[in-house]
Amino acid sequence: MTGMKFHEEENFENLVLADRKLQDQVYESCSFLNCDFSDAYISFCRFIDCTFENCNLSMAKLAGSQFKDTLFRGCKILGVNFSDCTDLLFAVSFEKCLLDYASFAGRKMAGTPFGGSSLKNADFTETDLSSAIFVNCNLENAVFSKTTLRSADLRGATDYSIDPESNIIRKARFSASGIEGLLRKYDINIE
Repeated sequence: MTGMKFHEEENFENLVLADRKLQDQVYESCSFLNCDFSDAYISFCRFIDCTFENCNLSMAKLAGSQFKDTLFRGCKILGVNFSDCTDLLFAVSFEKCLLDYASFAGRKMAGTPFGGSSLKNADFTETDLSSAIFVNCNLENAVFSKTTLRSADLRGATDYSIDPESNIIRKARFSASGIEGLLRKYDINIE
């Protein structure tokens, strides 16, 4: 804990940390509005009960950082590897975010909402997404391999391809129009 800088209930607006280093910081109940963290090195930071709104975190490196009860709303988070974050109390939610090429491989994310987000080419390999909510999400080319989707809600999600034989999908909810995404590997025509 020594050397950590604490920020509590602070509002950060139009902060530009693109290509910069942010290290050993603790943010509790803070909000970030229109901030640019693209290509930033955010290492060993803690974000607890924080909100990121309309921020750019594309290609940010999150080595050893912690996100607990953190909301991302309208953010651009392209290519971010959330697998580099610490597992301790990891809990995030996303609303209308651009998460293309993000990696959540190996994460425990039960109940995580991804409402209205783009997750093209996202990696969910060995991710626990039990009860996660993917309503109105674009999952084009997203990778689901050994993924737990037990009781997940994918109604209204589009362009996914999920192999029921190599993923756990028990009690997951899909719309009738998405059935093709569950049968794609069989190379059959559904009309």
